[in-house]
Amino acid sequence: MSPSVLNGVAKTNGQAAVKPHLDGFGTRAIHVGSEPNPDTGAVIPAISLSTTYKQDGVGNHKGFEYSRSGNPNRNALEATLGSLESGGAHALAFASGSSTTATVLQSLGPNAHVISVNDVYGGTFRYMSRVAKENQGLETTFVDLENADDATILAAFRPNTKLIWIESPTNPTLRLIDIPRIVSLARSTPISPLVLVDNTFLSPFYSSPLLQGADIVMHSLTKYVNGHSDVVMGALILPEHHSAVLAKLRFLQNAIGAIPSPYDCWLAQRGAKTLHLRMKAHGVNALAVAHALQRSPYVEEVIYPGLATHPRNELAYRSLSPHARRFVDDYVSSHDEDGGFPYGGMISFRIRGGAEEANRFLTATRLFTLAESLGGVESLAELPALMTHGSIPPAERALLGIGDNLIRLSVGVEEAEDLVADVEQALRIAVSASK
Repeated sequence: MSPSVLNGVAKTNGQAAVKPHLDGFGTRAIHVGSEPNPDTGAVIPAISLSTTYKQDGVGNHKGFEYSRSGNPNRNALEATLGSLESGGAHALAFASGSSTTATVLQSLGPNAHVISVNDVYGGTFRYMSRVAKENQGLETTFVDLENADDATILAAFRPNTKLIWIESPTNPTLRLIDIPRIVSLARSTPISPLVLVDNTFLSPFYSSPLLQGADIVMHSLTKYVNGHSDVVMGALILPEHHSAVLAKLRFLQNAIGAIPSPYDCWLAQRGAKTLHLRMKAHGVNALAVAHALQRSPYVEEVIYPGLATHPRNELAYRSLSPHARRFVDDYVSSHDEDGGFPYGGMISFRIRGGAEEANRFLTATRLFTLAESLGGVESLAELPALMTHGSIPPAERALLGIGDNLIRLSVGVEEAEDLVADVEQALRIAVSASK
């Protein structure tokens, strides 16, 4: 029996079936894929470093032949991920988020067309517009999926449109996409392309895109799922009914071979066990920092969808996963002094001034480390225009609002008051020096 069901369903003497108890997010994170070893009783999976496995006869093996095709640690991690992404049944782990992107786009075949949110991660933009375009003839139409009307989005569809690529919130301007709306538009067309949602920024804790109708969910496991800035990895999660798509992606996972090491899988699975605890702390801390930024005279704009003043705050709440909504409702009921709710750990803001002030802020922080990436327990800060999104042409960055004064924060799980104090002192140094 699945460890996600504690009480089985049964009928006795014609009585109604007992409703099963479904384990919560944190319980699944700890137990699914980490069942005690039947041979040793170990409650933590061992690290299986073997590249090959003994067969008792030709083709007669114990489920493993060669570690590229399957490994106990990768299988265990994939079981955990499939359980956490609500509605997910199957997960595939890859060596990086970039190799995950490459595998998905490779699966579309030659001369396919993709509709992508225009404010997409710089590495994804680079792969779509250069690598896949030059090597498989992929064409991508970048659309403002947040603000465009239905007619504009439908006009972007072509007979060879195979995929719609969504990030929500987007990186780095945190635009929110109404996922059910985009899914509905896709289903209304004869070609009915797949809808993929990169759920890296919110993690499976805050958002469940499969429950909103998406066909594929992608994660850079490097970020929140692992959570400790010591693993590079990616993943795809698909629902049960997409068996054909799953089979194709699993074939490419094996054939291309961009698979993670057993040790990295072990680390990522260990990180996932505390995902629910960390995401709550990330969200609470980020809301505190966002409020501090709002109060600061040195800040032009704060972008955090959890703020009550954010124009898409209602959509942010509506997009929460069931377990995150329970957490948010409990938090709001006891914390009403500033308004808003925890919505992940990512904040972007525009500092008063330009590149000079932004650079001074980024070098004046004590706890926010100037570095790329995000989602670790430690707080990070970066300048997207020159760092994570430097591959996007300047004119297009300007259209997206990625200017020299846009700073992106990954708020960690340190003490909230320390993070607020750090941001406030760095802002004073950065902007007051100009005056």
